[in-house]
Formats: sequence, structure tokens, C-alpha cells
Amino acid sequence: MPKKATFFYKKLIPWYLENKRDLPWRGTTNPYFVWLSEIMLQQTRVRQGLPYYLKFIRTFPTIKDLANAPESQILKLWQGLGYYSRARNLHFTAKYIANELNGEFPNTYKELIKLKGIGDYTASAIASICFNEPTAVVDGNVYRVLSRLFNIKTPVNGTAGIKEFKQLAQHLIDVSQPGTCNQAIMEFGARYCIPQNPDCNNCIFNDSCEAFKNREVSKLPVKLKKLKVKKRYFNYMVVLSENNTTILQQRTQKGIWRQLYEFPLIESDSETDIEQLKQLSEYKNFAKDLNLRSITLFNEESIIHKLSHQHLYTRFWIVEVSELKEKGIPISGIGSYAVPVLIENFISNFSPMKN
Repeated sequence: MPKKATFFYKKLIPWYLENKRDLPWRGTTNPYFVWLSEIMLQQTRVRQGLPYYLKFIRTFPTIKDLANAPESQILKLWQGLGYYSRARNLHFTAKYIANELNGEFPNTYKELIKLKGIGDYTASAIASICFNEPTAVVDGNVYRVLSRLFNIKTPVNGTAGIKEFKQLAQHLIDVSQPGTCNQAIMEFGARYCIPQNPDCNNCIFNDSCEAFKNREVSKLPVKLKKLKVKKRYFNYMVVLSENNTTILQQRTQKGIWRQLYEFPLIESDSETDIEQLKQLSEYKNFAKDLNLRSITLFNEESIIHKLSHQHLYTRFWIVEVSELKEKGIPISGIGSYAVPVLIENFISNFSPMKN
């Protein structure tokens, strides 16, 4: 083992064993539990993801339980975590493993990465933690630790950087205990080598960290500029009928929130007032079959809902009608539908729809 790798894990692993958090997916080599935790923690902090993980394993204690569940139930349990394609891929892969592989997880990185929703990071985590295969994980925490330790200025979100950091992480992994080594570097990045103001003076690597020596810790890791954020303008038509029914529609098109439910949506080019709204062809199509009594704006100031590459400027319009027949669903049952957190927050704050 090269010296550079030896010094790295001989310092890192003892730190991890002393400082690691007691998390329910640690201490197990069950690939179902490890896979579930890794998928949930993508783009999600541990504090936020932990209650969802516990809820999922209580509801679906085995991968076959998850495979046999309806997608609507999975999306409802996932509600609030965001990035809903993770939940749909989770369900697809659970069905594939349960039905095609007799419930047995593939036990190598090469086979794991073929599964839908599993990329390099997740395949490496499962292979190393569950099957002791020495394949290194690389996530945001790992990028940060390695870029600072070795003062690497290659952008981490470019092709060259992805390749360079994977090779370096692979070089540094302790082949005798790869799962522990992988968890250690992720924990170190999440708990100690944090994005802002890490305690470098007391760091276990402060005598060998190149960025610390060169006073460049705050500049690393380097990232290419993000894509420009797109602004979108959503107008939700919240229908209330005299017989206490409303309308929800399922998003079936590709894009955000696919398969989730929402109120009828009219998207405009900018923020609109009532007269501008009524001129839109989508509004006219929406209103033509309704016995409309009144329409009022619920929130004068748009709610800005931020997604990774788009900001949604959202207004909720309260549409009162005399009666709904075929399209109507009872307001009392609205809580059983999987909806985006934006809709869930409105329902929680709007008196006629509170449970």
C-alpha cells in the first residue's frame, strides 16, 4: 500500500470509530437497508432523511414488501423529501430484484450499477459496506475532503474532475475494510471538513493538508458555474364546491413531480392579476364546464418555491362553484393523495382544507 494511502486511512478510521453518529443503517450489512438509506440521503441531510427512513422500514420491512406496494403509497410516504424520481426508481428496482432476482441483491459493483436509480456512488457504497468490495465512494463530502487535503483545483462537477477524484479515492481506500473507510470519509466531510469555517487548527490532517498550508481551504472544492435558474409562474385553481368537494389532477408528463397530485394548474409567462388570468386560454378551458360563482386570490405575494434549476412563483386562486359531479373528490379525503410539498403547505394553511 503506498505511503500516502496508509497515512490517510490510519488517521481517518480511528477518528471515525470514535466520532461516528449512531445511525440505524450503520451496523448492518443488509443491502436493502443500506440501499434505502443511500437513495434517501441523496440531496438530503441526515436529519431530514432519518424520519423517512424509519417510516419506510416500518412500512416495508423487506424489499418484497416495497416491491408489492402500490406506487401511490410509496409517493405518499416520500412526500416532502423531493426529487421524486428517486422514489419511482426505488420502486422499479425493488420490483426487479424481488421478481427477477428472487429478492437477492447483486453482490458486485459491476452488477449493482446496472440497476435503475443506482449510479457510481450508490453502487460503491453497497458493494463496499455489504460485500466488502474495495470500490471507493465519491460524493460532495468526499470531493471537499480530497480537494482540500491535496489542494486540487480541478472542478468537481466536470468530466475531468469526476474521473480524477474517483481515481484518487480509489487509491486511498483501505482494501481490508473498504466499507468502514468509505463511511469514515463521508462522515468526516459531513461532520468536520464542513463547507464553511471548518476547525482546521484541530483537524487530524492539519499537518498534511495542502489547502490549509496554502490558506486556500475556503476556495475548495472548485465548481463550474451552475445552469441559470429558470423562473416559472404557477397559478393553482383551488376549487371549492357547495358539497365540499374539490379537484386534484395527477401530473403525468415528464418533469417535476411526475405522478403526484396537484390542483388544476395554469402556467403563465409572468405574475397575473384576475383580469389577465381570465384572458388565458388555459383558464377559459378550465372554467368552461364549471358553474363558477366567484374567484379570489388567496396570496397577494407569490410563494417562491425553489427547485434545483427553477424557481416557481406560485399563486393560489380560490374558485367557488355550486357543484362538482364527475371531477370532484371529497375535501375530507385530500390527505390521502401524494402531493408536492408546495401543495401540502397550502392545504395545511388553508382553513377549509385542514384536517
